[in-house]
Amino acid sequence: MILDLQRLPILETERLRLNPLTLEDAEAIFPLLADPEVLAYWEAPEPDDPDVVAGVVRNHVEDMAAGRAMHWAMRRLSDGAFVGCFDITEIDRRHRRAQVGLMLGRQTSGEDYGLEAMRAVIAFAAANGLRKLTARTHLGARRSESVLEKLGFEEEGLLRGHILEDGERRDVRLFGLLL
Repeated sequence: MILDLQRLPILETERLRLNPLTLEDAEAIFPLLADPEVLAYWEAPEPDDPDVVAGVVRNHVEDMAAGRAMHWAMRRLSDGAFVGCFDITEIDRRHRRAQVGLMLGRQTSGEDYGLEAMRAVIAFAAANGLRKLTARTHLGARRSESVLEKLGFEEEGLLRGHILEDGERRDVRLFGLLL
């Protein structure tokens, strides 16, 4: 079986719990998305309205219910503090592949939460029939690239002008991992 999206799992690591995203998570996500440093390498404009973030979260929850994606809110086990979001999207059951994405708050820098969460999601994906994961990074997102490389992802190409940001086309690197 390839990813039973009707049965969304809770993933747990040594320091983190990844719970399926809920509408209530929008309140914790808004400050993360309002941080220009966090969004420097993200594909969305900085929202100035919590209702916009609530709408995005609502869309993610609907995508999960429809079986199109998985989205998790990441919290520390020690104190339950929200640290970021993780997703599996662009799920292609026929070819057994999907894309992974991660967003962490600035306060987590140096904690290796991204590496820890990604290991759990890779194990989950492999155990559920996926055989390839891809990830995209914006040029200059060296920390993201470093995490992917530590996990065995290899650069597969450059997507020239893939993103339109602030009125200009920006390049994106594509990474892949065979499971």
